[in-house]
Amino acid sequence: TVIVAAGTHRADPPEIIREMLGDEVLRRCRVHIHDCRSRDDQVGLGTVSPPGDAGDIPVFLDRRWVEADLRLSTGLVEPHLFAGFSGGPKLVSPGLASLETVLALHNGRRVGHPHATWGILEGNPAHDAIRAVAETCPPHFTLEVVLDSAKRVTHVFAGTPWSAHKAACAVAERTTMRPVDRRFPLVITTSGGYPLDQNLYQAVKGVSAAERIVTDGGTIILAAECRYGLPDPAMYTGLLRPDEDIRLANARILATDEVLPDQWQVQVQARIQARARVLVKASGLTREELAIARLEPVDDIAAFVRAARAADPTLPIAVLPHGPYCVPYHAGGAT
Repeated sequence: TVIVAAGTHRADPPEIIREMLGDEVLRRCRVHIHDCRSRDDQVGLGTVSPPGDAGDIPVFLDRRWVEADLRLSTGLVEPHLFAGFSGGPKLVSPGLASLETVLALHNGRRVGHPHATWGILEGNPAHDAIRAVAETCPPHFTLEVVLDSAKRVTHVFAGTPWSAHKAACAVAERTTMRPVDRRFPLVITTSGGYPLDQNLYQAVKGVSAAERIVTDGGTIILAAECRYGLPDPAMYTGLLRPDEDIRLANARILATDEVLPDQWQVQVQARIQARARVLVKASGLTREELAIARLEPVDDIAAFVRAARAADPTLPIAVLPHGPYCVPYHAGGAT
């Protein structure tokens, strides 16, 4: 049985499953897409208390995973905007966790902690919580890969968790994170192309990468396709109060223990927009949808740059063509 660790995300359509696995695997294996909202599919494993003061986490994991005789995980390791790196324990938690568990993992205090950011594992409360849940039912064997900019596998690490993941993270940090010696008033970024820019929820990762080197009061421009839209307008209308300035949403989320689905994406977006203006060029999003998400459209990035350079011929501009696949950081400090 192949389990797709979908977390809280929508189930991929059959054509995407075929693209990921190939016809031979589909002929030989059953495929189960994890559904975090199906309590009948979950097994309760008690409660964990990760380090820090962000609260305990009730653990419910996919029954097929828990009851398997042999559990194998495969993961792509790359920097992650608040878990430090992807892959490893994230395949189990939140990948195979119930909605209740995922919400507790992503509460405002964990996601809002200054160490919950790109490339940090030690002392990261989000990573600590993810790993604590995963250790209640870990894989027996894990295989982790690192990719290059053409999405070719460059490194493979296999073994017991979490040693393979740690080794892969060291390579990912060396190959996909870059220091810069200054911040920039204008940063142009992407979300690394398909499939990561399939919707705005994912595309915000590219904006988060740009946040690390933009000046206070600067501008970030995101270019992302977003073929599947927001993907859920209710995510924004349910999390943002009518006419609320999104820059105030982060403080409101931090002030409560209530956690709503996907609030972590809005929390990160709100934190960024408290520091910088964010414009979006996305063929899959209408102006109305961008307005729901409290973002500004930009029709022509080149024209915007020409106008900015006309106003200031010496304006320094940073361009992140790979978005979150090559994360910059200011050499003067971790943030």
